[in-house]
Amino acid sequence: MMFGRTVRVSFIIPLLLAAGACVPEDGAPKAAGTVTPVVPPAAQQLPAPPATKITTDLTAPRLTTGMATYRCGNGGMITIQNLGTSLRVVGQEGASEEFAASPANQSSRYQAVTHDAIVIDGREALVMKRGSTPQTCTR
Repeated sequence: MMFGRTVRVSFIIPLLLAAGACVPEDGAPKAAGTVTPVVPPAAQQLPAPPATKITTDLTAPRLTTGMATYRCGNGGMITIQNLGTSLRVVGQEGASEEFAASPANQSSRYQAVTHDAIVIDGREALVMKRGSTPQTCTR
């Protein structure tokens, strides 16, 4: 029984001493961060690298423009030009059609005035034309 008590006290005493060392004698809390970091002189002269902005909001419209050619399942090809908040689609026949983002604050679903629609998902575009079966086109 005495041995068990000695073991428990031997664990508690160092913890109490460590906690007591953290509290100043006047009872006021110590100020955090009072130690100044040591920086070598060479590191003080280097300018800080520019901060990079990381956008993770997938609902924000894309600000970049680009063009990509897609091959469709029926053997046809379309060219899609990304204009930011809209797309310009040129079919194999050379006909051009504008598709606006639908809804306006996203960058994957687009709809034309003719009720045709395109959904962009990575390297695939699902092209839906009124009165025909949707086609998957890939880059």
